[in-house]
Amino acid sequence: MHKALHFFIVDDDKAQLSVLQKLLEDAGHQVTAFTSSAEALQQLPALQPDCILSDLLTAQVDGLQLLLDTRKLAIKQPKFIIISGKAFEFDRRRSFELGVDGYMTKPLDSQHFLKDVMEIVHDLMIIEFWGVRGTLPVPGKETVKYGGNTNCVTLRFAKRHFFIFDAGTGIKALSNHLAKQKHTPIDAKIFISHPHYDHINGLPFFAPLYTKGNHFEIIGSDHGDLTIEQLIANQMDSVYFPVTTKEFSAKLTFRSISEGSFDIDDLHIQAIYLNHPGRCLGYRITHHDKVFCYMTDNELYLEDSPHYKAADEKRFIDFAKNADLLVVDTTYTSKGYLKKVGWGHSSVERVVNLADKANVKLLCLYHHDPDQLDNDIDTKLKEAEKLLNDRHSNTRCIAPHEGDQLII
Repeated sequence: MHKALHFFIVDDDKAQLSVLQKLLEDAGHQVTAFTSSAEALQQLPALQPDCILSDLLTAQVDGLQLLLDTRKLAIKQPKFIIISGKAFEFDRRRSFELGVDGYMTKPLDSQHFLKDVMEIVHDLMIIEFWGVRGTLPVPGKETVKYGGNTNCVTLRFAKRHFFIFDAGTGIKALSNHLAKQKHTPIDAKIFISHPHYDHINGLPFFAPLYTKGNHFEIIGSDHGDLTIEQLIANQMDSVYFPVTTKEFSAKLTFRSISEGSFDIDDLHIQAIYLNHPGRCLGYRITHHDKVFCYMTDNELYLEDSPHYKAADEKRFIDFAKNADLLVVDTTYTSKGYLKKVGWGHSSVERVVNLADKANVKLLCLYHHDPDQLDNDIDTKLKEAEKLLNDRHSNTRCIAPHEGDQLII
């Protein structure tokens, strides 16, 4: 439960002002409302609100000028959210370039308004699971608990950054969710770990790609002479699929990366090559003091294996160091792994060792074998919990269900 906050609302539309004021006050927050940006600016030093909600196009002094004037004041800086009827990507991008913390478009959905505002004010990291299986989707009554879709996880930082990790069949569930939310336009990054089919075969069914005004950047590694763009396009060649990437109406760009790091606005992105056939990348996202780590598919060898290298283990431990949340390939039980050595996937025992040594706060078991039913995943979770308990580890462990949301 978040503490009560003080909001400034600035909007020359008195009806809209009244609606927002009521929503916030009914939730227990203090609100000071203004129809004039100049008046709000005058009151800022004395009242010092926690957050300012401002229309973009207010008379005389607009929302962005109010932002710039606010940032010049020698006060504890409030969060600043633009609320506008302008859904153009230019206005949204320009607002973030000037330093707003959030951008929300009218008409506002009263059911989601408070939740969206709190995500921005408290700088929350939102993780959602749309598919947790590997290799093949497995529908059926014995896979209902954890879900049967393959790899897809989303990461959001308030309303500014929207990242999608892998595009297995789970991305179709995400597509359905976005259609219900009616959030437009959508601007997102799609991080592909590698182009094995269970990580990309949902892309042709991701409806936002066919909507003009949306923008997606697909990020991943080239494979020899094949670029990430070619890898995505090839699976939609007309021989294999009736719709090609040429039918996508959204703006689609590609970024080829290798092991290394780069920044996206205030986020630091690191990529590491994982131990899996072909080029497979793990990702680490750092935002202020919060860290999200996604590492699938990856084989962590047993220490008595001729392929084991302490340097490789240290490399993976360093990559996951102090992560708030680690989503990691845990395809096999420790016993089951002995029959699948060299398949490019890890066991519970080795994953627990990685998470504990890296001081991970929350370990998420992920990429389950298609032959494993719900009770088999329960067994893996119990094994992981016991191993962590035996180590007196501070790491917590869960096996996320399809549809689960985690907030950090």
